Amino acid sequence: MLGTTLVREWMTTPVITVTPFTSISNAHQIMKEKGIRRLPVLDNDDLVGIVTLGDVREASPSDATTLSIWELNYLWSQLTVEKIMSRKLFTVGPDETVLAAAQLMLDQKISGLPVVEKSGKLVGMITESDIFRMLVRMGTTEAQPVP
Repeated sequence: MLGTTLVREWMTTPVITVTPFTSISNAHQIMKEKGIRRLPVLDNDDLVGIVTLGDVREASPSDATTLSIWELNYLWSQLTVEKIMSRKLFTVGPDETVLAAAQLMLDQKISGLPVVEKSGKLVGMITESDIFRMLVRMGTTEAQPVP
């Protein structure tokens, strides 16, 4: 059953996205408010990158600076997602198996994949959390006797 389960059955949709020109502080706020760790970056509906919470944290100002908090906040608000996003993208199609998606994530040491149709349209995200949720639900279902 695991080998035939499709990405479309477990992906998260709709996808919350940002543009390359979104400020890092806005992207960070979106991630905090929505409880997510990655945002696909769309430019005119084309997937051009992905920005993660780790990317944002790396771009955050260090405590070891002589700048004031106002100067830091101003500079950080001017920095945009396009400066820190990953451009090397790994994607999966909605009709791929979850097992194939999990293997790609494992091989590439990434925790989520944009789900893209053949036309290039972003239709979802599948993450390690989605896969864990699937495994738990399947395990619970298999553990129950069938009437």
